[in-house]
Amino acid sequence: MIREANREDIRDIVEIHLESFQGFFLSFLGPRFLSLYYLSICSTPEGIGFVYLNSAGKPVGFVAGSSNPRGFYSRLLKRDWLRFSFASLGAILKKPWVIRRLFRALLHPSGNPIGDEVAGLFSIGTLPELQGTGIGKKLVQSFLDEARRRGCKKVFLTTDRDRNDIVNTFYQRLGFHIERQYETPEGRRMSEYWIEL
Repeated sequence: MIREANREDIRDIVEIHLESFQGFFLSFLGPRFLSLYYLSICSTPEGIGFVYLNSAGKPVGFVAGSSNPRGFYSRLLKRDWLRFSFASLGAILKKPWVIRRLFRALLHPSGNPIGDEVAGLFSIGTLPELQGTGIGKKLVQSFLDEARRRGCKKVFLTTDRDRNDIVNTFYQRLGFHIERQYETPEGRRMSEYWIEL
């Protein structure tokens, strides 16, 4: 079953994220940061979030993003900058270079497409043992349906270009097409996908 994500789901969403994205930057920032991040998405009017529940009613997959994604992270920081600062403090103390990357990650989305007719899919994850079972496809479809219901005409997302064949094939099979490819300052090669609704 799929339903809209709410604040009671945040702990499960964070656990799924940490299991799905081991070694990724957001995961390094830790559970406190992720909790605040996903809570912000679920509690803002432009946020779009869904969870997939198993037979026991426990979330085992999620999708999260935003309609009108331009400046979404900046708006989050303006509303809750102090809590985000404290939530990232542990990661910064472990590796001070994280500050530069964190600012770049937060400022980069200011280049996201603007307008109420665009939605950005920021994150999707399922428990590793359930990957390939169709949960991800259903979550993406729920996200696209909600974006369409809100009047969006297009959805975009970014994902790693290299050593990520399963994920890239997944999005292409859902009808997403590569709009552009680029490299981050850290040398990460990315693909930006779009789909028309």
